[in-house]
Amino acid sequence: MPTQSTRRPMARPLRLLSASLLGSAALLGSAALLSACGGGDEIEEATPVSLSLSKIGGFDGGAVGAAEITAYDASSKRLFIVNGANGTLDVVDLSDPTQPKRISTISAAALGGAVNSVAVHDGLVAVAIEAQPKTSPGTVAFYNAADLRLLGSVKVGALPDMLAFTPDGKMVLVANEGEPNSYGQADSVDPEGSISLITVNGGSNPTAVTADFKAFIGQEAALRAQGVRIFGPGANAAQDLEPEYIAISDDGKTAYVTLQENNAVAIVDIATAKVTAIKALGVKDHSLPGMGLDASDEDGGSNTNSGTPAIKIANYPVKGMYQPDAIAQFSVNGKRYLITANEGEARADWPGYSDETRVRSHCSAGLDPSVFPDAANLILDSNLGRLRISANPNGSSAGKNAAGQCTELYSFGARSFTIWDSEIKRVYDSGDEFEQRTKALANVPFNSSHDSATLDGRSASKGPEPEGVAVGKIGSKTFAFIVLERVGGVMVYDVSTPEKPVFMHYLNTRNAVTGDRGPEGVVFVPAAKSPNGKPLLIVGHEVSGTTAVLQLNLGY
Repeated sequence: MPTQSTRRPMARPLRLLSASLLGSAALLGSAALLSACGGGDEIEEATPVSLSLSKIGGFDGGAVGAAEITAYDASSKRLFIVNGANGTLDVVDLSDPTQPKRISTISAAALGGAVNSVAVHDGLVAVAIEAQPKTSPGTVAFYNAADLRLLGSVKVGALPDMLAFTPDGKMVLVANEGEPNSYGQADSVDPEGSISLITVNGGSNPTAVTADFKAFIGQEAALRAQGVRIFGPGANAAQDLEPEYIAISDDGKTAYVTLQENNAVAIVDIATAKVTAIKALGVKDHSLPGMGLDASDEDGGSNTNSGTPAIKIANYPVKGMYQPDAIAQFSVNGKRYLITANEGEARADWPGYSDETRVRSHCSAGLDPSVFPDAANLILDSNLGRLRISANPNGSSAGKNAAGQCTELYSFGARSFTIWDSEIKRVYDSGDEFEQRTKALANVPFNSSHDSATLDGRSASKGPEPEGVAVGKIGSKTFAFIVLERVGGVMVYDVSTPEKPVFMHYLNTRNAVTGDRGPEGVVFVPAAKSPNGKPLLIVGHEVSGTTAVLQLNLGY
């Protein structure tokens, strides 16, 4: 992440890609349009036939990292924004969504450290706070949204990150990531990952129990054989499994927790506070039609190590590890589905170990020609040589034959969103659609990073890098909103038929190295809870430090 930023005006030129042109009815329509149902008192929300996004307001936190995760409270019309630059929580008046205004700031210094995440339910604000140092137990604190009083707090696991209320608001679940501070150093500490289940009790007397991974210690070999990546040097399963993000079923009985670095999902029974299963997500085959990627930032030449940037989305014999960050759940005809934003993540941020390498460096003896056709050319930088891959694809193997030639290549992330059933079986993957739809943007070069506007800059890494996902139901349809951390913007899909999602719209409110950059968290606000009576999408942008308020314009 960049280390400096300057304050910028909020008005930006917007560049839009839409699935269709909308008539005047779409501009006037909203999820608040209601029709009588059966002649009784019950009303039913109208179902739109088209949807587009437009930016109607924004808030500038004034620094890199000043806008990450957001949560909205309908009763107070207040927006709560995690300010990573200051380790605090900004409180913003959203009664007029076209002009958000900061009214206060909540500091967590007295409770241990920096704020990592926030969630809201019916006027109660839950805040995840990491300790100093981060490897010590963290805290979840509860505040009253209307007057910002601290109601109570409770200790949880190390590095509490994303947290979520159960649908009835009686419990909060928090993913305790438990990252190490280093590997193999004199001061190395690798705490266990876990999920804390907090009984809220109105926020004034919260109590917590822990769903941990201790039962999986000793099962590391079996987990690896299933495809779960356990690979931290000297780490057992409980230390190596790192919860990232939580989705809770509509009935409040089951939680699905992404284990990003491990390329897996943990399933938690909420009533018993037990991890009942760990499901490996498998890999995506980038050699299949529609599953391609742009693998190089030097693919402007042919079979060379000195090429130039170019757009070249193609199929390659590479496996992409899904490694999702955010996860959301929804139901269709009584069947539960999950959506993941397949960002990808390497362990390369602390001393003593790095899981990240490049193909040409890692495969110094070349590619195995019995596995890779045209191996001598594939390893060149204009093809696969620059691609960042895992040095330990399954935690115990370097993926090489006896001659030292590479037999398998595993890249980080799948550059897509995926829909899974409740048993974590893949139902749909968006393939290379994100890269295909962002290759002709007028406002930012293809595969730029969030802190630069360089053509092809992220192609050898994780491409557009889908980070966050939210779902919203409007009438009888369910829509998914996926934010792309690097190139920026929000992709919208109708996922009402999970096997065949329909692209609806893409909005990118960035302009080269200005505007909204580095979207992190995304929140859907239904019309019934919106301050202006229309459905909204609120997106926190980490790199620009800005929060965008987007309105859903619906056509009927």
